[in-house]
Amino acid sequence: MAHWTVPDSVAFVLFARRALAAAWVALVLWLVVAFQLFYNVRDAPRTRTDAVIMLGGASNERLPVAQGLREALEIPVLVVSHTDTPGNASADALCHHGAALPDGVVCLRLNEKDTRGEAQAIGSLVAAKGWTNITVVTSRYHVARAGMLINQCTTAHVELFGSTPEFNLKQWVDRFVVETGGLLDVTLRPECR
Repeated sequence: MAHWTVPDSVAFVLFARRALAAAWVALVLWLVVAFQLFYNVRDAPRTRTDAVIMLGGASNERLPVAQGLREALEIPVLVVSHTDTPGNASADALCHHGAALPDGVVCLRLNEKDTRGEAQAIGSLVAAKGWTNITVVTSRYHVARAGMLINQCTTAHVELFGSTPEFNLKQWVDRFVVETGGLLDVTLRPECR
C-alpha cells in the first residue's frame, strides 16, 4: 500500500492560510471588543454626587459636559484638571481666571500629567474632602481605563461619563489601539494599591 505525503510547499501554504485566517478572526474579535469598550460606552445613571471631576485633555469636548452635569444635577463642586497643555486650553484658562476662581470650582494641579497622576491626585482630594461619591468626565474612549485607575486610588463611588470626540475612522482605530495597550498596562501595573 502506497503512503502519500503532502509536499513541504503545500504544507507551508496550508499552514500560512490557517495562520492568516486565525489572525483575521483575532483582529475582528478585537475590533468588536474595542468597539464595545471604547466607543459604545454607556454613561452612569445621572445622580447627584459630591463633585464633578473633569480629567485633563480634550477640554473643549469634556468641560461643557462636566459643566452641564454640574448644573443639571446641582452638584456643588467642579474639579478641573489643570495641565498647561494645548489640549486642555479651555480648562486651563478657567484655572488661570486670576486669583479668584468661580464659586465651587477647584483646579487640580498634577505632579504627573497623565491619567495615573490624575488618579493619585483624585484619590488624595477625595480623601481630604471626605467625599463618598464623585462623577468623572472624560472622553468615551478613555472611560474604561480612567475608571480602573481612579477606582484603584479611591474608595468613593465613581460614576463615569464620556464625552464624544469628533474623530474620523482612523482616529477611532488609533484610540482603540492606544486604549487597549493602556488597559493592559493598568491591569498589569495597578496604581495606588
